[in-house]
Amino acid sequence: MNSKFSKIGFILAVAGSAVGLENAWKFPTLVGENGGSAFVLLYLILTLGVAFVIFLAELSLGKLSEKDPVNAYKTLAPAHKKAWSFAGFTMIGGILIVSFYSMVIGWILKYVYLSASGNLPLDFQASKELFNHLLTQDYSSQIICFTLIFLFVFYVVSKGVKEGIEKLNVWIMPTLFILLLIMLFYSASKDGFSLAVQFLLKPDFSKIGIESILEALGLAFFSLSLGVGTIITYSASLPDKTNFISSSLSIVFINIFVGILMGLVVFTFIFEFGANPSQQGPGLIFISLTTLFAKFGVVGCIFATIFFISLIFAGVTSAISMIEPFTFYLINTFKMSRLKALVLIGIIVYILGVSCILSFMSSTSETFSLFGKSVFDILDFLSSKLIMPIGGILTAIFTGFIIDKQKLQKLFEPYVKKVYFELWYIFLRFVSPLAVVIIMIVSK
Repeated sequence: MNSKFSKIGFILAVAGSAVGLENAWKFPTLVGENGGSAFVLLYLILTLGVAFVIFLAELSLGKLSEKDPVNAYKTLAPAHKKAWSFAGFTMIGGILIVSFYSMVIGWILKYVYLSASGNLPLDFQASKELFNHLLTQDYSSQIICFTLIFLFVFYVVSKGVKEGIEKLNVWIMPTLFILLLIMLFYSASKDGFSLAVQFLLKPDFSKIGIESILEALGLAFFSLSLGVGTIITYSASLPDKTNFISSSLSIVFINIFVGILMGLVVFTFIFEFGANPSQQGPGLIFISLTTLFAKFGVVGCIFATIFFISLIFAGVTSAISMIEPFTFYLINTFKMSRLKALVLIGIIVYILGVSCILSFMSSTSETFSLFGKSVFDILDFLSSKLIMPIGGILTAIFTGFIIDKQKLQKLFEPYVKKVYFELWYIFLRFVSPLAVVIIMIVSK
């Protein structure tokens, strides 16, 4: 790359990658259903003990090689370089993710318009019908919103690391925090706020079981954008003499902080009107929550507009991080210009994104399905259940068993005591890969 992140730019860019749409619906729901702050503590332990271990391994690959994922493996492998370079192609998972992720952000853009224009449905049935109509009938709205998000995301990446990715995150991430704090202060004035605090933060260790551990383990791994080359690529542009250990810890805590903030906001409204707190996924945001916002009239519409804009911010920063690894690879390997590389990637992403939209449309869903699964479900399965965990396992094996340990020690030496390095190295070789295998086996 021609430029490097600043220290704060790197932290905010990687935090932007980690903070995604699931912070609004999956993280808070899992926290509430699995013992509140007891689950947060469990999640933190597993994040630091498993996911963070692989996170540092990916960061090491990028920092040592200053290459894209494919060339990072190829450069650092002492032997069988071509074979190991294939491990870097797990970055294709990022292309699959951004294809359907942009479609979902497009839904949110549509709801920004509905909120700002005061057209949110007033009852649950109407809200359900509106969302169902958007997914299965409203082809034009989906294409327009998806295209706008697609163009914005690719425009940002086209500006490069410093002027595009860093500049966007330096503005968007603090703005996201401000928006969340505004919503939090407003939520604190509602009766449902105390119930939301109790639901999310009251520790209940009796609810922690095997299922909770597996949920926390999966969430810890996937919430740090592991296995698709993002961390390798971003760390290749990490400035020299940056304490990457403290920077990485900051990213973990930012991710948890945003998840808790979003949870408090979402569940304040859920409890305010006695809705179902166990619902998660798009239904929680696009059906339940929109109805509750509408009940507050003009204030609710303003609040809904701010909320959906904050979700767009969270989604866009994640989408951008998924495109950069493959872009960097094409630039490095084929000496393409950034613009030419993005045009090639953009064609693939746009075709896959439109296919996802068509796989939901009632008139075309059968054509755009395979074995009864929509294109959306297929891309989600391939990226989340296969490519990401495989990428994590390969990173752990390569860094723990193939790279010269002395290189890693030299990298870590200025920032961490030797005993902590040795502990990380043991976890990298024997604990984290096994944990990821368990996630793959038990994930449905």
